[in-house]
Amino acid sequence: MAKEREKKESKASGTVERAQEARHSAKEMPRLRQRFNKEIAPALMKEFDFSNPMAVPHLHKIVVNMGMGEATQNAKIMDPAVNELGQITGQKPVVTRAKKSIAAFKVREGMAIGAMVTLRGDRMYEFFDRLVSVVLPRVRDFRGVSTKSFDGRGNYTIGLHDQLIFPEIDYAKVDKQKGMNVTIVTTASTDDQARTLLRHLGMPFRA
Repeated sequence: MAKEREKKESKASGTVERAQEARHSAKEMPRLRQRFNKEIAPALMKEFDFSNPMAVPHLHKIVVNMGMGEATQNAKIMDPAVNELGQITGQKPVVTRAKKSIAAFKVREGMAIGAMVTLRGDRMYEFFDRLVSVVLPRVRDFRGVSTKSFDGRGNYTIGLHDQLIFPEIDYAKVDKQKGMNVTIVTTASTDDQARTLLRHLGMPFRA
């Protein structure tokens, strides 16, 4: 039952995602995507001495994941989490569920334990643009993000401790602080290529 429910939710989310992307395609291309095509891609091609434009690394998808372990004790906290993640990303989140039971943590298979959104295309570029130009600078005492949070395969993860750094969230309506992980998946073959790509896109790495 749990697997069937998870499959239905994933399928529904995919349908919504494609519909949103189709509506989005009618709009003007996001400024960061334009800048990548006109300036960043040619610069990366020259910097890494690529002969084939298809070899230039680019953003593939961005996954925003909000874990809610406390939902095992109080299922009602899932609704605000899903709502806030939807506001932050502009896309309907998928509820993530436990794949197996863990008695020590009082987790049963199929129990809701978090929410996740996968962004692609224009929506992905718009989210990245807002993340680096608006959201991260709102972090208290911000001095840049780590250059070491790569996974060895060209993907980068940032841990955010507070949803209030997103301007879409209304402080007066927040019941509790919620953290999330933002994983930026790229087509880069090495961490060095991915780091250079993200730096060109405006990621504020620490000096």
